[in-house]
Amino acid sequence: MTGGTDWSALGGDVWATVASVAAVMLLTFAVALRMGVHRIVDVAWGLAFATVALTTCGFSAGEGDPARRALVTALTTVWGLRLAGHIAGRGRGKGEDPRYARMLDKAPGSRNAYALRKVYLLQGALVLVVSLPVQAGQYARTPPGPAAWAGCAVWLVGMFFESVGDAQLARFTARPENRGTVMDRGLWSWTRHPNYFGDFCVWWGLYLVAVTDGTTALAVLVSPLLMSALLTVGSGKRLLEQHMADRPGYTAYAARTSGFFPRPPRRTADGRS
Repeated sequence: MTGGTDWSALGGDVWATVASVAAVMLLTFAVALRMGVHRIVDVAWGLAFATVALTTCGFSAGEGDPARRALVTALTTVWGLRLAGHIAGRGRGKGEDPRYARMLDKAPGSRNAYALRKVYLLQGALVLVVSLPVQAGQYARTPPGPAAWAGCAVWLVGMFFESVGDAQLARFTARPENRGTVMDRGLWSWTRHPNYFGDFCVWWGLYLVAVTDGTTALAVLVSPLLMSALLTVGSGKRLLEQHMADRPGYTAYAARTSGFFPRPPRRTADGRS
């Protein structure tokens, strides 16, 4: 044991974590083949994190501090299930996601085999890396301290931006008169990506909840850094803005609205925000 985290116990049980993530991804792949669309892997993203939290909570019984284990499990599971439910509802009745359609159109050989490697197994590997704070937090033997409670506050900010931003966008897009227009109201007037900013806060919050000492801080730092990169320069913000670039009004919206971190909208030359 080093610095309050029982790394040997975590390493001994890591097979269960890997197996649980693989089960989620392979089951999702089987369902996708039956449905004929691979977009449902986005639902599995949140479910896989919840599965990691529940699996490590069960295997860390008697190893980690009960209060910290309960905190890590609850925060991760609530986030994962909310995200999975939101994405499932948003995609109900729709066809393939254009991102996956473009990727699979370029697939060498079997499209499904390519999807298994490049989508499902890759996302499973990302889940295992990003969830390192969740895994480490379950095996921490010290009770939650000031850093953990600060992490809970950051997590709450993230959940607010993510859930409220998603709800505002859903109400906006549900109105036929808004079809083809740009959402620039509510939280979307403060940041072009309140949901991605929310994810950013959630994972930095979970990082703070898991950290017990300098060793743990360095060992699991790759998690929030990787999630931040995915959200800002990976498959999140960058791809969405490429998709939105030609929509009428988007250039003006981007000029007055923060690209990521929230701030009041800039005023335009005519004095309007």
